[in-house]
Amino acid sequence: MIDELDLGFDEPERGQKGRHRRGFVKRNGKSGGRGKTVLALLLALVLLGGIGGGAFYGFDRIQSYFVTPDYDGAGTGEVTVEIKQGALIADMADALYSAGVVKSSKAFIEAAAENSRSKNIQPGTYKLRKQMSGEHAVTALLDLKNKIVNGITIPEGRTAKNVYKLLSEKTDIPVKEFEAAAKDPLALGVPDWWFKRSDGKKVKPSIEGFLYPDTYEIPPKATAESILKLMVDNFLSVTGQMEFADRVQKERGGITPYEALVVASLAQAEAGNKDDLGKVARVAYNRVYGEFPCGCLEMDVTVNYYLESIGKPTKASKDMTDAELDDPKNPYNRKLKGLPPTPINNPGKEAMAGAMDPPPGKWLFFVAIDKQGHSAFADTYEQHQQNEAKAREAGII
Repeated sequence: MIDELDLGFDEPERGQKGRHRRGFVKRNGKSGGRGKTVLALLLALVLLGGIGGGAFYGFDRIQSYFVTPDYDGAGTGEVTVEIKQGALIADMADALYSAGVVKSSKAFIEAAAENSRSKNIQPGTYKLRKQMSGEHAVTALLDLKNKIVNGITIPEGRTAKNVYKLLSEKTDIPVKEFEAAAKDPLALGVPDWWFKRSDGKKVKPSIEGFLYPDTYEIPPKATAESILKLMVDNFLSVTGQMEFADRVQKERGGITPYEALVVASLAQAEAGNKDDLGKVARVAYNRVYGEFPCGCLEMDVTVNYYLESIGKPTKASKDMTDAELDDPKNPYNRKLKGLPPTPINNPGKEAMAGAMDPPPGKWLFFVAIDKQGHSAFADTYEQHQQNEAKAREAGII
């Protein structure tokens, strides 16, 4: 029986770095090397039926079961590789293998498993070499000197139109190309189920709300479409981790995830402090679905969104005319019943969390009362007037 023979090698010890990728270890603890691994395989083939005839036919195939294909050294030449947001080690390994960096995905996976810092590999685009060992590839990805820095930060609460401008300034891609790419949100990766409402209002799919605010590394040769797809992918990843859609449908009394996203954008626009995001979301829910007489929002931020969308400058509430505040042609009119047609900006994670799980309260009104942006909330208009008086005394309004 073959398992009764001592061929002079053992399984690698767990503490010996890299040995299980390169071959076996001799009983004296010294490496037998690749040549002795091959010799051992040859001996195994002899015992299994001789080395004549078809024995060599499957030798390379059999060898791959014992030895992980891997390059030696730090590699040669230069290649760029993108590590995508949310990529797992296996995803990274596939990207490196496809680019010719590593000889096999397994070589990188095993090297990453041996390096406790591999969990710190960041998304982005890297300058690497071809034909690197798995170990060298892991080390290279952990060295931020190899990262191509072409980052841009998209602040929370920016409208899609403003996002296009920021992206264009950074990339020199014309705004009109971003506008053209954004016309079909489904093609950019937004699932069609997002565009559903429970209030009977027809939804015209819009990219507004789905361009997740974050810091992005713009890959070389990026297009308007690929950049917007990157932002949508990030939105889906973040909301997926939050279980945003599932929790909204279970906990928010029948409204849809899209309607909650609209509320998140309202909170992002109205709250002057992150501590108040959930409370402002609660006010929006109470006004539209509660006991507010008109069932409308009465929030001037929706008017400003409309003004920006038609190319007019936005204004402070005190500077808005009655015609602007109550324009019957404005689909974002603050006096229209229910939520506006779309989100009015691209909210961040905390605003979405506030809309997903707002604190309990019967508030219908709020007003900023300090220079840090904190608001006072009220159930009745009389209480609200008292809060406004405090705000005037503090010089806020």
